[in-house]
Amino acid sequence: MTIRFGVSPIAWINDDMPELGGDTPLESVLADCQAIGFSGVELGGVFPRDPLVLKPLLDRYGLDLVGGWYSGNLLVQSAQDEIAALQPHLSLLKAMGCTVFVHAETSNAIHGDRAKALSATPRLDAEGWKEFGARLTQVADYIQAQGLKFAYHHHLGTVVERPEDLEAFLAHTGPSVGLTVDTGHAALGGLDPVSIIRNHPERVAHVHCKDIRGEVFSKVISQDGGSFLEGVLAGMFTVPGDGSLDYAAVMQALAQIGYSGWIIVEAEQDPAIANPREYGEIGLATLKREAASAGLRAA
Repeated sequence: MTIRFGVSPIAWINDDMPELGGDTPLESVLADCQAIGFSGVELGGVFPRDPLVLKPLLDRYGLDLVGGWYSGNLLVQSAQDEIAALQPHLSLLKAMGCTVFVHAETSNAIHGDRAKALSATPRLDAEGWKEFGARLTQVADYIQAQGLKFAYHHHLGTVVERPEDLEAFLAHTGPSVGLTVDTGHAALGGLDPVSIIRNHPERVAHVHCKDIRGEVFSKVISQDGGSFLEGVLAGMFTVPGDGSLDYAAVMQALAQIGYSGWIIVEAEQDPAIANPREYGEIGLATLKREAASAGLRAA
């Protein structure tokens, strides 16, 4: 069991809300990631997409590219069209030696719309799940054939949010469709991340670790128009060790299934309020401590 610790740049520069850290130089982000002690970083919106530029830049800070979010459109286009559309992203990941392809359906998602309440999260009917699952499986089969793990990202404000969504997702997709288990999105969506890991070990392809402030989330969704982005601004997410989730249990579950791969610290917060370097240090220290206690070996 070998794990590596990486980080998402969203704590420094939020792609959904550019007003949160949008003027932060990329080199400053990478310098912080290196100083904190991360081995890798996920792709962000301000990263150069040319591997001949990106690789030497990351090498300068001793960082590997972990992969990065890909916004899918499988509810409105065929698997073949999706495969064609993702080629530039896939080519970059392959050139950078990435092992995981993180995918999320965004064609009807509302998480990026500050005016849309989470109560308006889209749902699929039985026929919709059948078609969506078949298309996802076709794309995941292709990604797997290209040598990467396909890791679907369940997310608040998207069609895979609640327990019943995940149940339908698992029932209608093939074994090549792995999961990005996101602890924070799971918990706020009514899912138990530890149960996901233990009950579906063959699907765990990637792990995002964020912590939650449940009372903040409850307050946001109780308001009319309580949106995902309003929740982010209010502070419903934080780093592991600064919220209410049990990361000892998460790491123990990963150890029990023999997980090998990246574990990512990711927490959407306002960098003007939550200093990304300080919070990144808290998150990494928490995960390292609990992973070591659980018997997970870091590369």
